[in-house]
Amino acid sequence: MRVTLFVCFLAMMVLNTGYSGSGTALAQTSQTITDIRVEGNRRIESATVKSYLLFAVGSPYNRGRVDKSLKALFNTGLFADVTIRREGSAVVVSVVENPIINRLAFEGNLRIEDDILSAEVQLRPRVVYTRARVQSDVQRILTVYRRSGRFAAVVDPKVIQLPQNRVDLVFEINEGEETGIRKIRFTGNKHFSDSRLLEKIATTESRWYNFLSDNDTYDPDRLTFDRELLRKYYLSKGYADFRVVSAVAELTPDRDGFFVSFALDEGSQYRFGKIDVESEIKDLQPEAIRGLLKTFEGETYDATAIEESIQKITFELGKLGYAFVNVRPRVKRDKEKRTISLTYKINKGPRVYVERINITGNVRTLDHVIRREFNLVEGDAFNTALLRRSRLRIRSLDFFEKVEVTQEEGSAPDKTIINVDVQEKSTGELSVGAGFSTTDSVSADLQIRERNLLGKGQDLRFKVSMGASKQQIDFGFTEPYFLDRDLRAGIDVFSLREDRQSESGYDLERMGFNLRTGFPITDNVSASLVYSLVNEDTSNVNSNASDVVKNAAGTFLTSAVLYKIEFNYLDDNVLPTEGNKYTFGQKFTGVGGDVYSLSTNAEYIQFFPIYEESVVLSIGGDAGYIVGLGEDVRLNDRFDLGGNSFRGFAKSGIGPRDTASGDSLGGNAYIVGKAELRFPTGFPEEFGLIGRTFVNVGTLTGIDDSGPTIVDNASIRASAGVGVNWTSPFGPLRVNFTVPLLKESYDKDEVFQLEFGTRF
Repeated sequence: MRVTLFVCFLAMMVLNTGYSGSGTALAQTSQTITDIRVEGNRRIESATVKSYLLFAVGSPYNRGRVDKSLKALFNTGLFADVTIRREGSAVVVSVVENPIINRLAFEGNLRIEDDILSAEVQLRPRVVYTRARVQSDVQRILTVYRRSGRFAAVVDPKVIQLPQNRVDLVFEINEGEETGIRKIRFTGNKHFSDSRLLEKIATTESRWYNFLSDNDTYDPDRLTFDRELLRKYYLSKGYADFRVVSAVAELTPDRDGFFVSFALDEGSQYRFGKIDVESEIKDLQPEAIRGLLKTFEGETYDATAIEESIQKITFELGKLGYAFVNVRPRVKRDKEKRTISLTYKINKGPRVYVERINITGNVRTLDHVIRREFNLVEGDAFNTALLRRSRLRIRSLDFFEKVEVTQEEGSAPDKTIINVDVQEKSTGELSVGAGFSTTDSVSADLQIRERNLLGKGQDLRFKVSMGASKQQIDFGFTEPYFLDRDLRAGIDVFSLREDRQSESGYDLERMGFNLRTGFPITDNVSASLVYSLVNEDTSNVNSNASDVVKNAAGTFLTSAVLYKIEFNYLDDNVLPTEGNKYTFGQKFTGVGGDVYSLSTNAEYIQFFPIYEESVVLSIGGDAGYIVGLGEDVRLNDRFDLGGNSFRGFAKSGIGPRDTASGDSLGGNAYIVGKAELRFPTGFPEEFGLIGRTFVNVGTLTGIDDSGPTIVDNASIRASAGVGVNWTSPFGPLRVNFTVPLLKESYDKDEVFQLEFGTRF
């Protein structure tokens, strides 16, 4: 019985084993991939599709690998749809190819050009179209519009189906209105009003008069800049713990404006404590440095003054030969006393030499035009002061929008590489001008000028000026580095016709040329030399004119040599705020020709900042004297005063005069003192309005001719007035209201003066 049961058990085990092995073999046969077919592809090869699959013929069918293969095909961006299915032991991959972009276009973009938008988007003609890329490009276009202040812009992509699985893609753009700044709020400001802080930041609230500026549109980068401006302002006023807690811009629900909020933590105001100087350089006494400091014990803490002191120390030591210095301010803060003690520590830095100077960005301007402005060359000892001065010289060329000078480590620790990156701007000018002034009446001019001829830095100009009282043709050429030296040379050829009937009863014609040269003596001192040859004709003399004028009629050849020396220590030549300028020159007439005389001129002006850089006082004066050499001084060689040279009086309104004819005769000597206070008008800076109040004091006297009707009184004349300068969208405008305080009965005054001009 037991044997029978055991035999039956073995038989069942054998049968079960055989059945199980047969099932496994069948399962393995049914899961092995015997073929892979690709369907729906027109442009893309089947082999390309198969290359993205994670399975192959002969491998077992695996659901995980199929899913990953599906994702890999979608990630290529080549297909709009992909399916993978089994047909027996074969796998079928069905694809729907994405179309190819035939043409890309923008519609509705009036404010931003196609080229700018095309540079931002990623899609291009002959590139595969995908919805993801289209949406990405829509966001890129919206970003461009938001940078320009148009947050209400809407971009709608339109797809136009074409044969052969191609499409035209059109971005339809509704630019919307500029999204301005409705209101700027400050919170936490206890010591400065909102209006004061608004003056210190770049962002402005939207106003009707801001059409000249885009600062009233929201720009995230500008908002970041505003945070830094606020920080610098508070640090300059002693608030060393100041911080901007947050700067938030909230878009209004109708998307037509922003509310900008600055949350401030002012902290406490500090004063300077003890100011000290420590020097590790031998033979350099700390006391010699104290006179350079802009920080003083007991005064309100000012971070700007610290930076200015460091720059001043570095610059002055560089001039003394200490090219490798490192000035570090060491600060010790006392929160209880609210003082900050400061120690300027001067360390001798490692000696470094200039290995190479790289210049980039100059497409048109030749390299040597930039290199010759450098006070450093390869192999020189590196000097921070000379590098800064070189950058200023390059900027002064006025050939570039941007000049960036950076340093990087050289091939050795004691070598440095200087990189100069410039961005060129247009230096050619074709301008047509029109203007009006109470002095010269209506005028118009045409000027063609190229300040960087052929990229060599040469200046070529041609000008035609036509006015009611003056007509002039002028041609000039200047070579800034004559004979490859720091020697400026040039020539002027001119023809002038001037109507002086209202002032002196005659017409004047001049035709001639100037040969000129100039060169620097030091960084702040320059000299110039000019030779002038002019043919002068005094004609059309009024029958009622003075005998002095009648005697001056005729043609004369004037040959003269002039030299001038200029000492210029102004911080800015266009709108200076501090410094001084002194000019002295003499003109000798008689190097041949028909006229012999010697004239001397001197001019001085000093600027004083009264309040920051907005209120500036200038005091100065100029004087001149001419003497005939063996003959009387001619009428046209004498000095004139009035109009722009002495406000409050008409052109040639001061000085010797023939009372019978009323003709101005000019004078052999003059002296004028001037004082002017420049101040803001209270209008936003975008208006470009600058107020002025001024006083003029002086006289014009001396004449070789005499007669019963000729008067020459050396008495002092004086005038005072106010004026406004407006840099308008249509050109500069200057208005003066001046009252003569001291004058002679025969002088001709002019209370109102207006000058207006424009160029386009």
